[in-house]
Amino acid sequence: MTDRLSQIYDILVKWLKIILASILLVGVVISSIGSVQMLMGMDWGEIESLYNLIYRLLLLVIGLELVRMLVTRNLTVVLELLAFIIARKILNPDLATLDVVLGILAFVALLAARRFLISKG
Repeated sequence: MTDRLSQIYDILVKWLKIILASILLVGVVISSIGSVQMLMGMDWGEIESLYNLIYRLLLLVIGLELVRMLVTRNLTVVLELLAFIIARKILNPDLATLDVVLGILAFVALLAARRFLISKG
C-alpha cells in the first residue's frame, strides 16, 4: 500500500513539474518577444543598449535553464543555472568591486563543485 502511494506521489510530482516547466517556458517565449520589440526601438549608439541586450539574453537563458532543471534530475544543470545567474550579476556595470570579487569566488566554487562532485561517467 505504501509503495503504491509513493508511486502515485512520484507521478503527481513529475507531472506538476512538467506543468510548471511548461508555464515557465511560455513565459520565457512571451518575454523574449517583448524583449525583441523593446530592443529594436533602442538607440544602438549607446553602450547602455549593449548592456541591456546582454542582461536580457542572460535572463532568458536563466529562464530556459530553470525549465531544464525542472524536467531533469541532474546536478550539472543546477551548476550551469547558478553559473548563468552569477554571470548576469557580475556583468552589471554598476557593480561594486567587492561584489565582482565575490562573484568570481562564487564562480570558482562552482567550477570546483563541478570538478569534484560530478563523476565522469
